[in-house]
Amino acid sequence: MDGRTLQSLLAVLAIVVAVLVRRRLAPQLALPRTQKLALALGALIGAGIGAKLPFLLDDPEATRTGLVWITDGRTLTWGLVGGYLGVEIAKLVAGIRLKTGDSFAPAVAASIAIGRVGCFVGGCCFGAEAHVPWAVDFGDGVPRHPTQLYEAAFHALAFVVLLWMGRRELLTTHRMKAYVITYFVYRFVTEWIRPEPRGLFGLTFYQWSSLAFVVIFALHWWIDAHGGLDLRGERRHVPSPPPSPQP
Repeated sequence: MDGRTLQSLLAVLAIVVAVLVRRRLAPQLALPRTQKLALALGALIGAGIGAKLPFLLDDPEATRTGLVWITDGRTLTWGLVGGYLGVEIAKLVAGIRLKTGDSFAPAVAASIAIGRVGCFVGGCCFGAEAHVPWAVDFGDGVPRHPTQLYEAAFHALAFVVLLWMGRRELLTTHRMKAYVITYFVYRFVTEWIRPEPRGLFGLTFYQWSSLAFVVIFALHWWIDAHGGLDLRGERRHVPSPPPSPQP
């Protein structure tokens, strides 16, 4: 079996595992089936568009002809943000007011871990040249960092930590934000061992993206923790805690 075929099978496995984790291990959502379907479609469509967005902007000709949608180029960094935004739009359209991130986070982490193993066997998303014992030649005669496996390990660890946090009810309603912020920090650091073009101040496009997304999600977390905003952009009322009993 060639690497591309195995990569496709692992992509299917990643989706199956995400569904199983979502149903069996993650916190359940008290929503009707139609609203759950709306969330799933929002996540898939948003992630698909987000993963392609940098390539849509970078290659106007391929965008005009539609070839950009069938070529290999995709980015996890923007795909994560697109999926998150897609769920928020789906919630707005479907009238869902529940917090849903805690339910999705472990499934997302598990599926990406498997997907990155697929990248490894498919020979894409590799790292820069390296002279370490575990360096891998991906067909160009150059030993490279297997950054796909590094990232697979990161998301596998995130999956375990997210389940642990869920069992102990830590960072309730904020676990997805914590996960994506941590990933953007990880991605910023590991860009130094990726063969990406350097731009302003010697940073790659994905490092600048990661910095921007850390700020955006941190601000989102802060607003959410202080009552959040309703669908009209107005601050929700946060009830005051009951008075402490007098001794």
